[in-house]
Amino acid sequence: MLDQGAAPPTQQPQRPTPMGRLMRRKPVELLVAEGGKGEGGTLKRSLSMWQLTMISIGATLGTGIFVVLGEAVPAAGPAVTLSFVIAGLTALFSALSYAELAGTIPVSGSSYSYAYATMGELVAWVCGWCLVLEYGVSVAAVAVGWGEYLNELLAGTIGWTIPDAFSAPPGDGGIFNLPALIVVLLAMVFLLGGAKESARANTIMVVVKIAALLLFCAIGIQGFKSGNYADFMPLGMAGVSAAGATLFFSYIGFDAASTAGEEAKDPQRDLPRAIMLSLVIVTALYVLVAAVAVGARPWEGFTDSEAALAGIMKDVTGQTFWGTVLAAGAVIAIASVVLTVLYGQTRILFAMSRDGLVPKAFSKVSTRTGTPRVNTVIVSLFCGVLAAAIPLGELANATSIGTLFAFALVNVAVIVLRRTRPEMRRTFRVPLSPLFPLVGFGFCVWMMLSLDAITWAVFGVWMAVGLVIYFGYGQRRSRLQTEGADAAVALTKESGQEK
Repeated sequence: MLDQGAAPPTQQPQRPTPMGRLMRRKPVELLVAEGGKGEGGTLKRSLSMWQLTMISIGATLGTGIFVVLGEAVPAAGPAVTLSFVIAGLTALFSALSYAELAGTIPVSGSSYSYAYATMGELVAWVCGWCLVLEYGVSVAAVAVGWGEYLNELLAGTIGWTIPDAFSAPPGDGGIFNLPALIVVLLAMVFLLGGAKESARANTIMVVVKIAALLLFCAIGIQGFKSGNYADFMPLGMAGVSAAGATLFFSYIGFDAASTAGEEAKDPQRDLPRAIMLSLVIVTALYVLVAAVAVGARPWEGFTDSEAALAGIMKDVTGQTFWGTVLAAGAVIAIASVVLTVLYGQTRILFAMSRDGLVPKAFSKVSTRTGTPRVNTVIVSLFCGVLAAAIPLGELANATSIGTLFAFALVNVAVIVLRRTRPEMRRTFRVPLSPLFPLVGFGFCVWMMLSLDAITWAVFGVWMAVGLVIYFGYGQRRSRLQTEGADAAVALTKESGQEK
């Protein structure tokens, strides 16, 4: 018999099943309560709505129009303008979903954190791993094009250019792309100084590149020939969608803005506004510049031209001066893309590290600058070496498929969170939900299917490597695994009381 005074036996908590561990979700309240907190320090809330918009434009405007236009026009012909519209529409539906989630869950992890709160840890890891591909490879892809415009600028000012062996990657006639490495390291120096200082520098660069693109339109329109549009869609709709899929990686800027959720002064109000405003501005400029460029040069003349806009300026004016001016603007423009996208990459890894899925070094914060310094250095060196060694075309396509996959998950996350947490305060709501998120999801899948088999093979290998890392490291070290669900709930309450 049991002793009447003895305490009743405690019930042992049930251990989660293997599937339960994969599907465990991080409470939204915990995600928000942890905002800004890292190993040994806290991120500083210093960014205004204007600066968030500039970060979004900085990460977007420049990549597709200054660099990848020369890759996209041969695929679509004059209908590349339609490719920009399709890519912009795809981005628009996903941006609506991003705006709702950014206002509801204003954290650094972007779509990784949204997936963690709605679809579970495995899906969150897959999404985060896609973001590593999206951001890291995008930095490298943009940096590759920076060298082309730097040579244009050097040729027009001092009459000297960096030899191909050191200004182009292997496979494109070079040994090592030194300019690509240099621009990534320069961006690293800015980021190490602090988010506010980096945002100020980015704002200046964004103003310069908008002025440069408007200057191009003003001069390029003088060489406009309607005959260049006579055969509008020479490669059919397949070419248009393929070019749109390649160009889509140019639209990851609003995702970069969402990664600033823990450094924004009023993220729930400002993030949705910054995301939507930046997308409208960027899409309008992309379509305008692409229309002028194709009108001023036959589409066949864009082959293998990564500094196409500067070349068009020379053709129209018959002078090197204006092409040199545009090249100077492009050098600044592309540098701002590198800066802001590199920023986004470090904040994604910061969030994943805080959750225990990647090493703690990525979430260590400097008490002096309020930035993840070790994270920034590691990511910058990796992206710099990648940029110096890989051709642009492969980088752009690899970035597109990672971006599209992550955006597709964000559209699903909106629907899931509406159903599981309908009571949550939302400062922005996607209209006609779940229709618009489903349309956004469908657009993303369609554009993914437009990419070639090699890109899918690279994506498959990347995903396989990611799953090996997750099951070998992330799953066992996850904070939800080491602390347990009860500890997570307790930490949520404790963080809420601290606030």
